[in-house]
Amino acid sequence: MLNAGVKWMFLIIGATIGAGYASGQELWQFFGYESGLAILLFAVFFSVSCYVIMNVSYHQASNDYLPVLQIIVGKRLSKLYDVMIFLYLSATTVVMIAGSGATGQAFNIPFWWGVLFMAVTLIILFFRDISGLLTVNQLVLPLLLGGLLFVLLLFIKDQELNPFAYINEQRNWTAAFPFTALNILPLIAVLGAVGHKVKSKREIYIAAIGSGLILGILSFIYNSSLIQIADELLLYEIPLFAILNHYSFKILIVMTILLWFAIFTTAASGILGMVTRIQSMWNAPTWMLAALSIAVMIPLTTLGFSTLINYIYPVYGILNLYVLTRLLLYPLWRHKVEEQL
Repeated sequence: MLNAGVKWMFLIIGATIGAGYASGQELWQFFGYESGLAILLFAVFFSVSCYVIMNVSYHQASNDYLPVLQIIVGKRLSKLYDVMIFLYLSATTVVMIAGSGATGQAFNIPFWWGVLFMAVTLIILFFRDISGLLTVNQLVLPLLLGGLLFVLLLFIKDQELNPFAYINEQRNWTAAFPFTALNILPLIAVLGAVGHKVKSKREIYIAAIGSGLILGILSFIYNSSLIQIADELLLYEIPLFAILNHYSFKILIVMTILLWFAIFTTAASGILGMVTRIQSMWNAPTWMLAALSIAVMIPLTTLGFSTLINYIYPVYGILNLYVLTRLLLYPLWRHKVEEQL
């Protein structure tokens, strides 16, 4: 049960830590100064949301996100949110693929090379269906989390920074709501696709609490580091590189590779949500549906990485507040759910 819980925990983290998060762009967009309380609230909201989504998908034994969505927002609104989720997954995957191109550009690799490499690798991954994604998550994410924490803590130590310097000023606490809401839709899509594979409530507790705790700690440390170099961030497409610029080229190479894998796992999670939803209507091989979806999305990557994040993420963060509210108030309507299950 512990191993299974950890497996789902990495699936959740892999769906969340993508180009926007791991690069620092997403964190800086929502948090920044006076955000310690906001990050704490985010960790709590995130764990609660993961628990509710997994609990519903577990009882529904779902293969895609629609049955879970119908329980959470109701059958009427589920039609609207079904479209929203699919569009969001498409947009997010475009962001991830564009992020691959942006990562390559940091080393003078042409943008389209990075984009095509990501596209081909994603298609190959889905030849093994969902098991390929779970395997990659379990292998890569511990390295990514460890590497990111190492660099951030090293930066804090070398710069003699105090992460708690602004702890008495917390006027940005409301950012926890749109930031958590932003990450809800991919969770519904990904966890809804694996409900039939979850075997016990213990797995759900491990995955929900573990992912919220890890992301909360990482977010606080990351945000504290970015605050110290706020003036430099305007010069970088990817804020993480403003931190890595203080270290050797070897560290830059290692972290860039890990960043690419973070982008890859989130793109794969987005494709998983889309493909499982399409398969409920069209029973075609997973890799074929993945290939068709990616082919449609590639032209949209020309919009640019930071542009996509700056406009798409905040809008969806606001739109998803209703879903977040439903998840956080789950104890008030759970009896109605249990009657349906």
